[in-house]
Amino acid sequence: MEIAEQSNADAVAKWVGWSLLATIIVGVLAAVFVVSDIDINLSADVAAVADSMLEAEQRLRAKAYIALLTFGLDVLIAVGLFLILRSAGPLLAGWSLFVGLSASILVLLGAVFALNAAELAGDRAYDAMTGDTRLMLASLQATSDYTSFHLGLILGSLAKAGFFYLFLKSRLIPAIIAGWGLFASLFVAFTIVTRDFVPLLGHGTITAAFMISNLIALVSTGLYLAIWGVRSR
Repeated sequence: MEIAEQSNADAVAKWVGWSLLATIIVGVLAAVFVVSDIDINLSADVAAVADSMLEAEQRLRAKAYIALLTFGLDVLIAVGLFLILRSAGPLLAGWSLFVGLSASILVLLGAVFALNAAELAGDRAYDAMTGDTRLMLASLQATSDYTSFHLGLILGSLAKAGFFYLFLKSRLIPAIIAGWGLFASLFVAFTIVTRDFVPLLGHGTITAAFMISNLIALVSTGLYLAIWGVRSR
């Protein structure tokens, strides 16, 4: 029985690991080749992004479908982590699953805003509007995407903090990976929230620090789970 349970846990863990790595790869490729100038989360210039969006209908549609793919991967990761870790802490695992799925829904909203902007860019019904009106509507879609992304990032980081704590407690992955993941997840959530009240924390160096910390945590966790699965209890 224990051998069968370990085998199932390893299979789920490997799915989670490969899904984590896939989200990173998809995100990097999308940022480089698809959304570099039409994603407000990659630029602080709302006007420039909105202007670019009105000339990028096809890329906006691609951005939306990439967000759908990311949503599916995020759901798979959250459910998989819950299945692996529920015996280590049912309440925290359930809470992390719920919060993680909520974060995924906010990611899904990003797809809606991208498709809205694509309609503004490509539907002739909007040609009757003045340029300033269309630009304002595109700016609204960009701003909505920004807020949904950042709220989703906060919730997603808190959910991962819960899962990493359970990994640390259960020792199903090396303590250094679980501990770093817990630190990085809390670092992301804390910094994003507090920089709204302490502008100094919005400095590019601090943003780069929490992004790199989080990337290291996700890559190391993804690689470990994808290759080795989880340790036996």
